[in-house]
Amino acid sequence: MKAFVLDKYAKKSELRLAEMPEPELRDDEVLVQVHAAGVNLLDSKIRDGEFKLILPYRLPLILGHDVAGVVAKVGPRVRQFKLGDEVYARVDDFRIGTFAEFVPVKEASLALKPKGLTMEEAASIPLVALTAWQALVEKAKLQKGQKVFIQAGSGGVGTFAIQLAKHLGATVATTTSTGNVALVKSLGADLVIDYKTQDFEDVLHGYDVVLNSQDGKTLAKSLHVLKSGGKLISISGPPDPAFGQEIGAPGLVKLVLRLLSSGIRRKARGRGIAYSFLFMKSNGSQLREITRLFDAGAIRPVVDRVFAFEQTNEVMAYVEAGRAKGKVVVTIKSIACH
Repeated sequence: MKAFVLDKYAKKSELRLAEMPEPELRDDEVLVQVHAAGVNLLDSKIRDGEFKLILPYRLPLILGHDVAGVVAKVGPRVRQFKLGDEVYARVDDFRIGTFAEFVPVKEASLALKPKGLTMEEAASIPLVALTAWQALVEKAKLQKGQKVFIQAGSGGVGTFAIQLAKHLGATVATTTSTGNVALVKSLGADLVIDYKTQDFEDVLHGYDVVLNSQDGKTLAKSLHVLKSGGKLISISGPPDPAFGQEIGAPGLVKLVLRLLSSGIRRKARGRGIAYSFLFMKSNGSQLREITRLFDAGAIRPVVDRVFAFEQTNEVMAYVEAGRAKGKVVVTIKSIACH
């Protein structure tokens, strides 16, 4: 099968288009013929070596975390899926590899694709939707009437998180650039801050939850918009000790994570705010809940552009530039039909 392969960690390095053996299928896995794959900043960060401490992958490695496609084979222990099912998933860490014609996915991480969506639209969803779900539903327990500040509202996570927060009955503030104000308002944002002309910490006060996806400076400023008892959830770091426990990190790595996050945790404690880091995990049952929201028309996908599979390296550069509105997807159908 054709696949884009990472040979060594290096910033902005090119992936190699190669002929690879079809992946071995484990008993609890489904082999998915890839029709489309979402491209995420996480792919670039792994390629650059930013996660090698907490995700020690063996190279060469096929990148890609989001998939939409058709079930081509099922392992002997799989019960929920059959050949020909249209499915989507955020594949598991250590089993990534959606920039390829086929990818194995754990049954527990897979869900049937929302009926009204194309393969490209479905491939844009899993990673960002599960991130928003795990941040707002699981960690924040966001309630009707609460106020949430979602940074970078026109990005992949932002476009989904705004819609989910509105669906949960929250008041939503977000930041974006001038050109994207109409987009984030159309998704349901109540208060839109143009970060080119305004500073969010001058405008927002007394918020219950902040979903931080930006740099350390923005993270520290986010403390000022939260009320005492509020929750600051960051998907861009720094990782906290709880995350070290969760991934069963070795002692030295746990110590590093503790040190990396000690400053922000201390500041948060001083203001009566709970800080937590979220590194989203694959989850088929949460994805089924998300599918219901799409099927009911409560949420819509936001796809910026669809590229051909052969352009995967260009797509990664495009995503890194940070200009995409919503998600960027590569389509593999053209070469996936044997």
